[in-house]
Amino acid sequence: MTDLKLQQEVREELVRRGFEIVRFARPPLGAAARERFAEWLAKGFQGSMGYLERRRAERLYPESLLGDLRGVIVLGHPYDCGLPNTEAPEAGNVSRYAWGRDYHEVLGEKLRDFQAWLRGRRPEVSCYAGVDAAPILEKAWAERAGLGWLGKHTNIIHPERGSYFFLAVLLTNLEWIPDAPEADRCGTCTRCIEVCPTRAIVAPYQLDARLCISYLTIELKGPIPRELRPLIGNRIFGCDDCQEVCPWNRFSRPTEEGSFYPREGVRNQPLVSFLALDEAGFRERFAGSAILRAKRRGFLRNVCVAIGNSRSPELAEALVPALSDAEPLVRGHAAWAYARLLGAAARPALERSLATESDPWVTEELTAARAG
Repeated sequence: MTDLKLQQEVREELVRRGFEIVRFARPPLGAAARERFAEWLAKGFQGSMGYLERRRAERLYPESLLGDLRGVIVLGHPYDCGLPNTEAPEAGNVSRYAWGRDYHEVLGEKLRDFQAWLRGRRPEVSCYAGVDAAPILEKAWAERAGLGWLGKHTNIIHPERGSYFFLAVLLTNLEWIPDAPEADRCGTCTRCIEVCPTRAIVAPYQLDARLCISYLTIELKGPIPRELRPLIGNRIFGCDDCQEVCPWNRFSRPTEEGSFYPREGVRNQPLVSFLALDEAGFRERFAGSAILRAKRRGFLRNVCVAIGNSRSPELAEALVPALSDAEPLVRGHAAWAYARLLGAAARPALERSLATESDPWVTEELTAARAG
């Protein structure tokens, strides 16, 4: 039986904790959402994100995560700081959600505290919380709960907040009065599709992650395909292009959560300032940041590509130490960037690197870079 008074108290408590959008739903997830996810996987759009397939059943049937599942709380926590990202080709463009403290930690703490509050009122409650990393289809639940609609860029859009917010889901054994779904208000707009540098939005509401710059700079652990590197521009962790052009984000308001505001040394920093980071320096500079997910080798891979795209030959000298970096992933992308900046003038340094290189993939990259 639904406790309407408790549901209202829950809503108010979550808003007090910074979750400005609070909606409720009931299981099951629904056949349409399950089919859409299964079709997306069947097309291979997940790329190397094998974890999505491995825990597929839990995503499709959340009852396996919480046996007595009866109600779902879906939450939106804004992270927009009201600040622009950089367009300067010699500075690193970091997706705005990663400017501050890692959202997994911030929202995880808030959800743990809320669950303690809820147990104080309903000791019999059982919960399973998810913030992005859990095997939960957050966007599908957000649609079902009326938190917003799925935009053509595949992000959830709220009519009064846009799309700059994190999603969190709380599975519970308590029953809630469900909220009504939101109507799709994208209309004939295709700005997000048109702006995507790599054409990752292959059709309205369909994202091929293998082409998405966020995937390429964060989730992909190996080399970035050569044909996609020039399209990445100065983006070194994620990409906001499809959201920045969305008309609904004119309604976005700056978050009141201070943890999401830019920390020192992250936003709009000179690209070359990252190249000297060793493992310890990388961990120190980005401690508590989502950027750690890319690891040093992946992050410096991205930085090298961005430097290559800067079209500033004077930055080439800063790449020379990276040509002998301990990580093959960094060496190979540094070679590509070095040749992109200097052309034929890069050959002597690339020849020297080739003479001592033992990694087959880096040798291939050096050979291709030398050939121009």
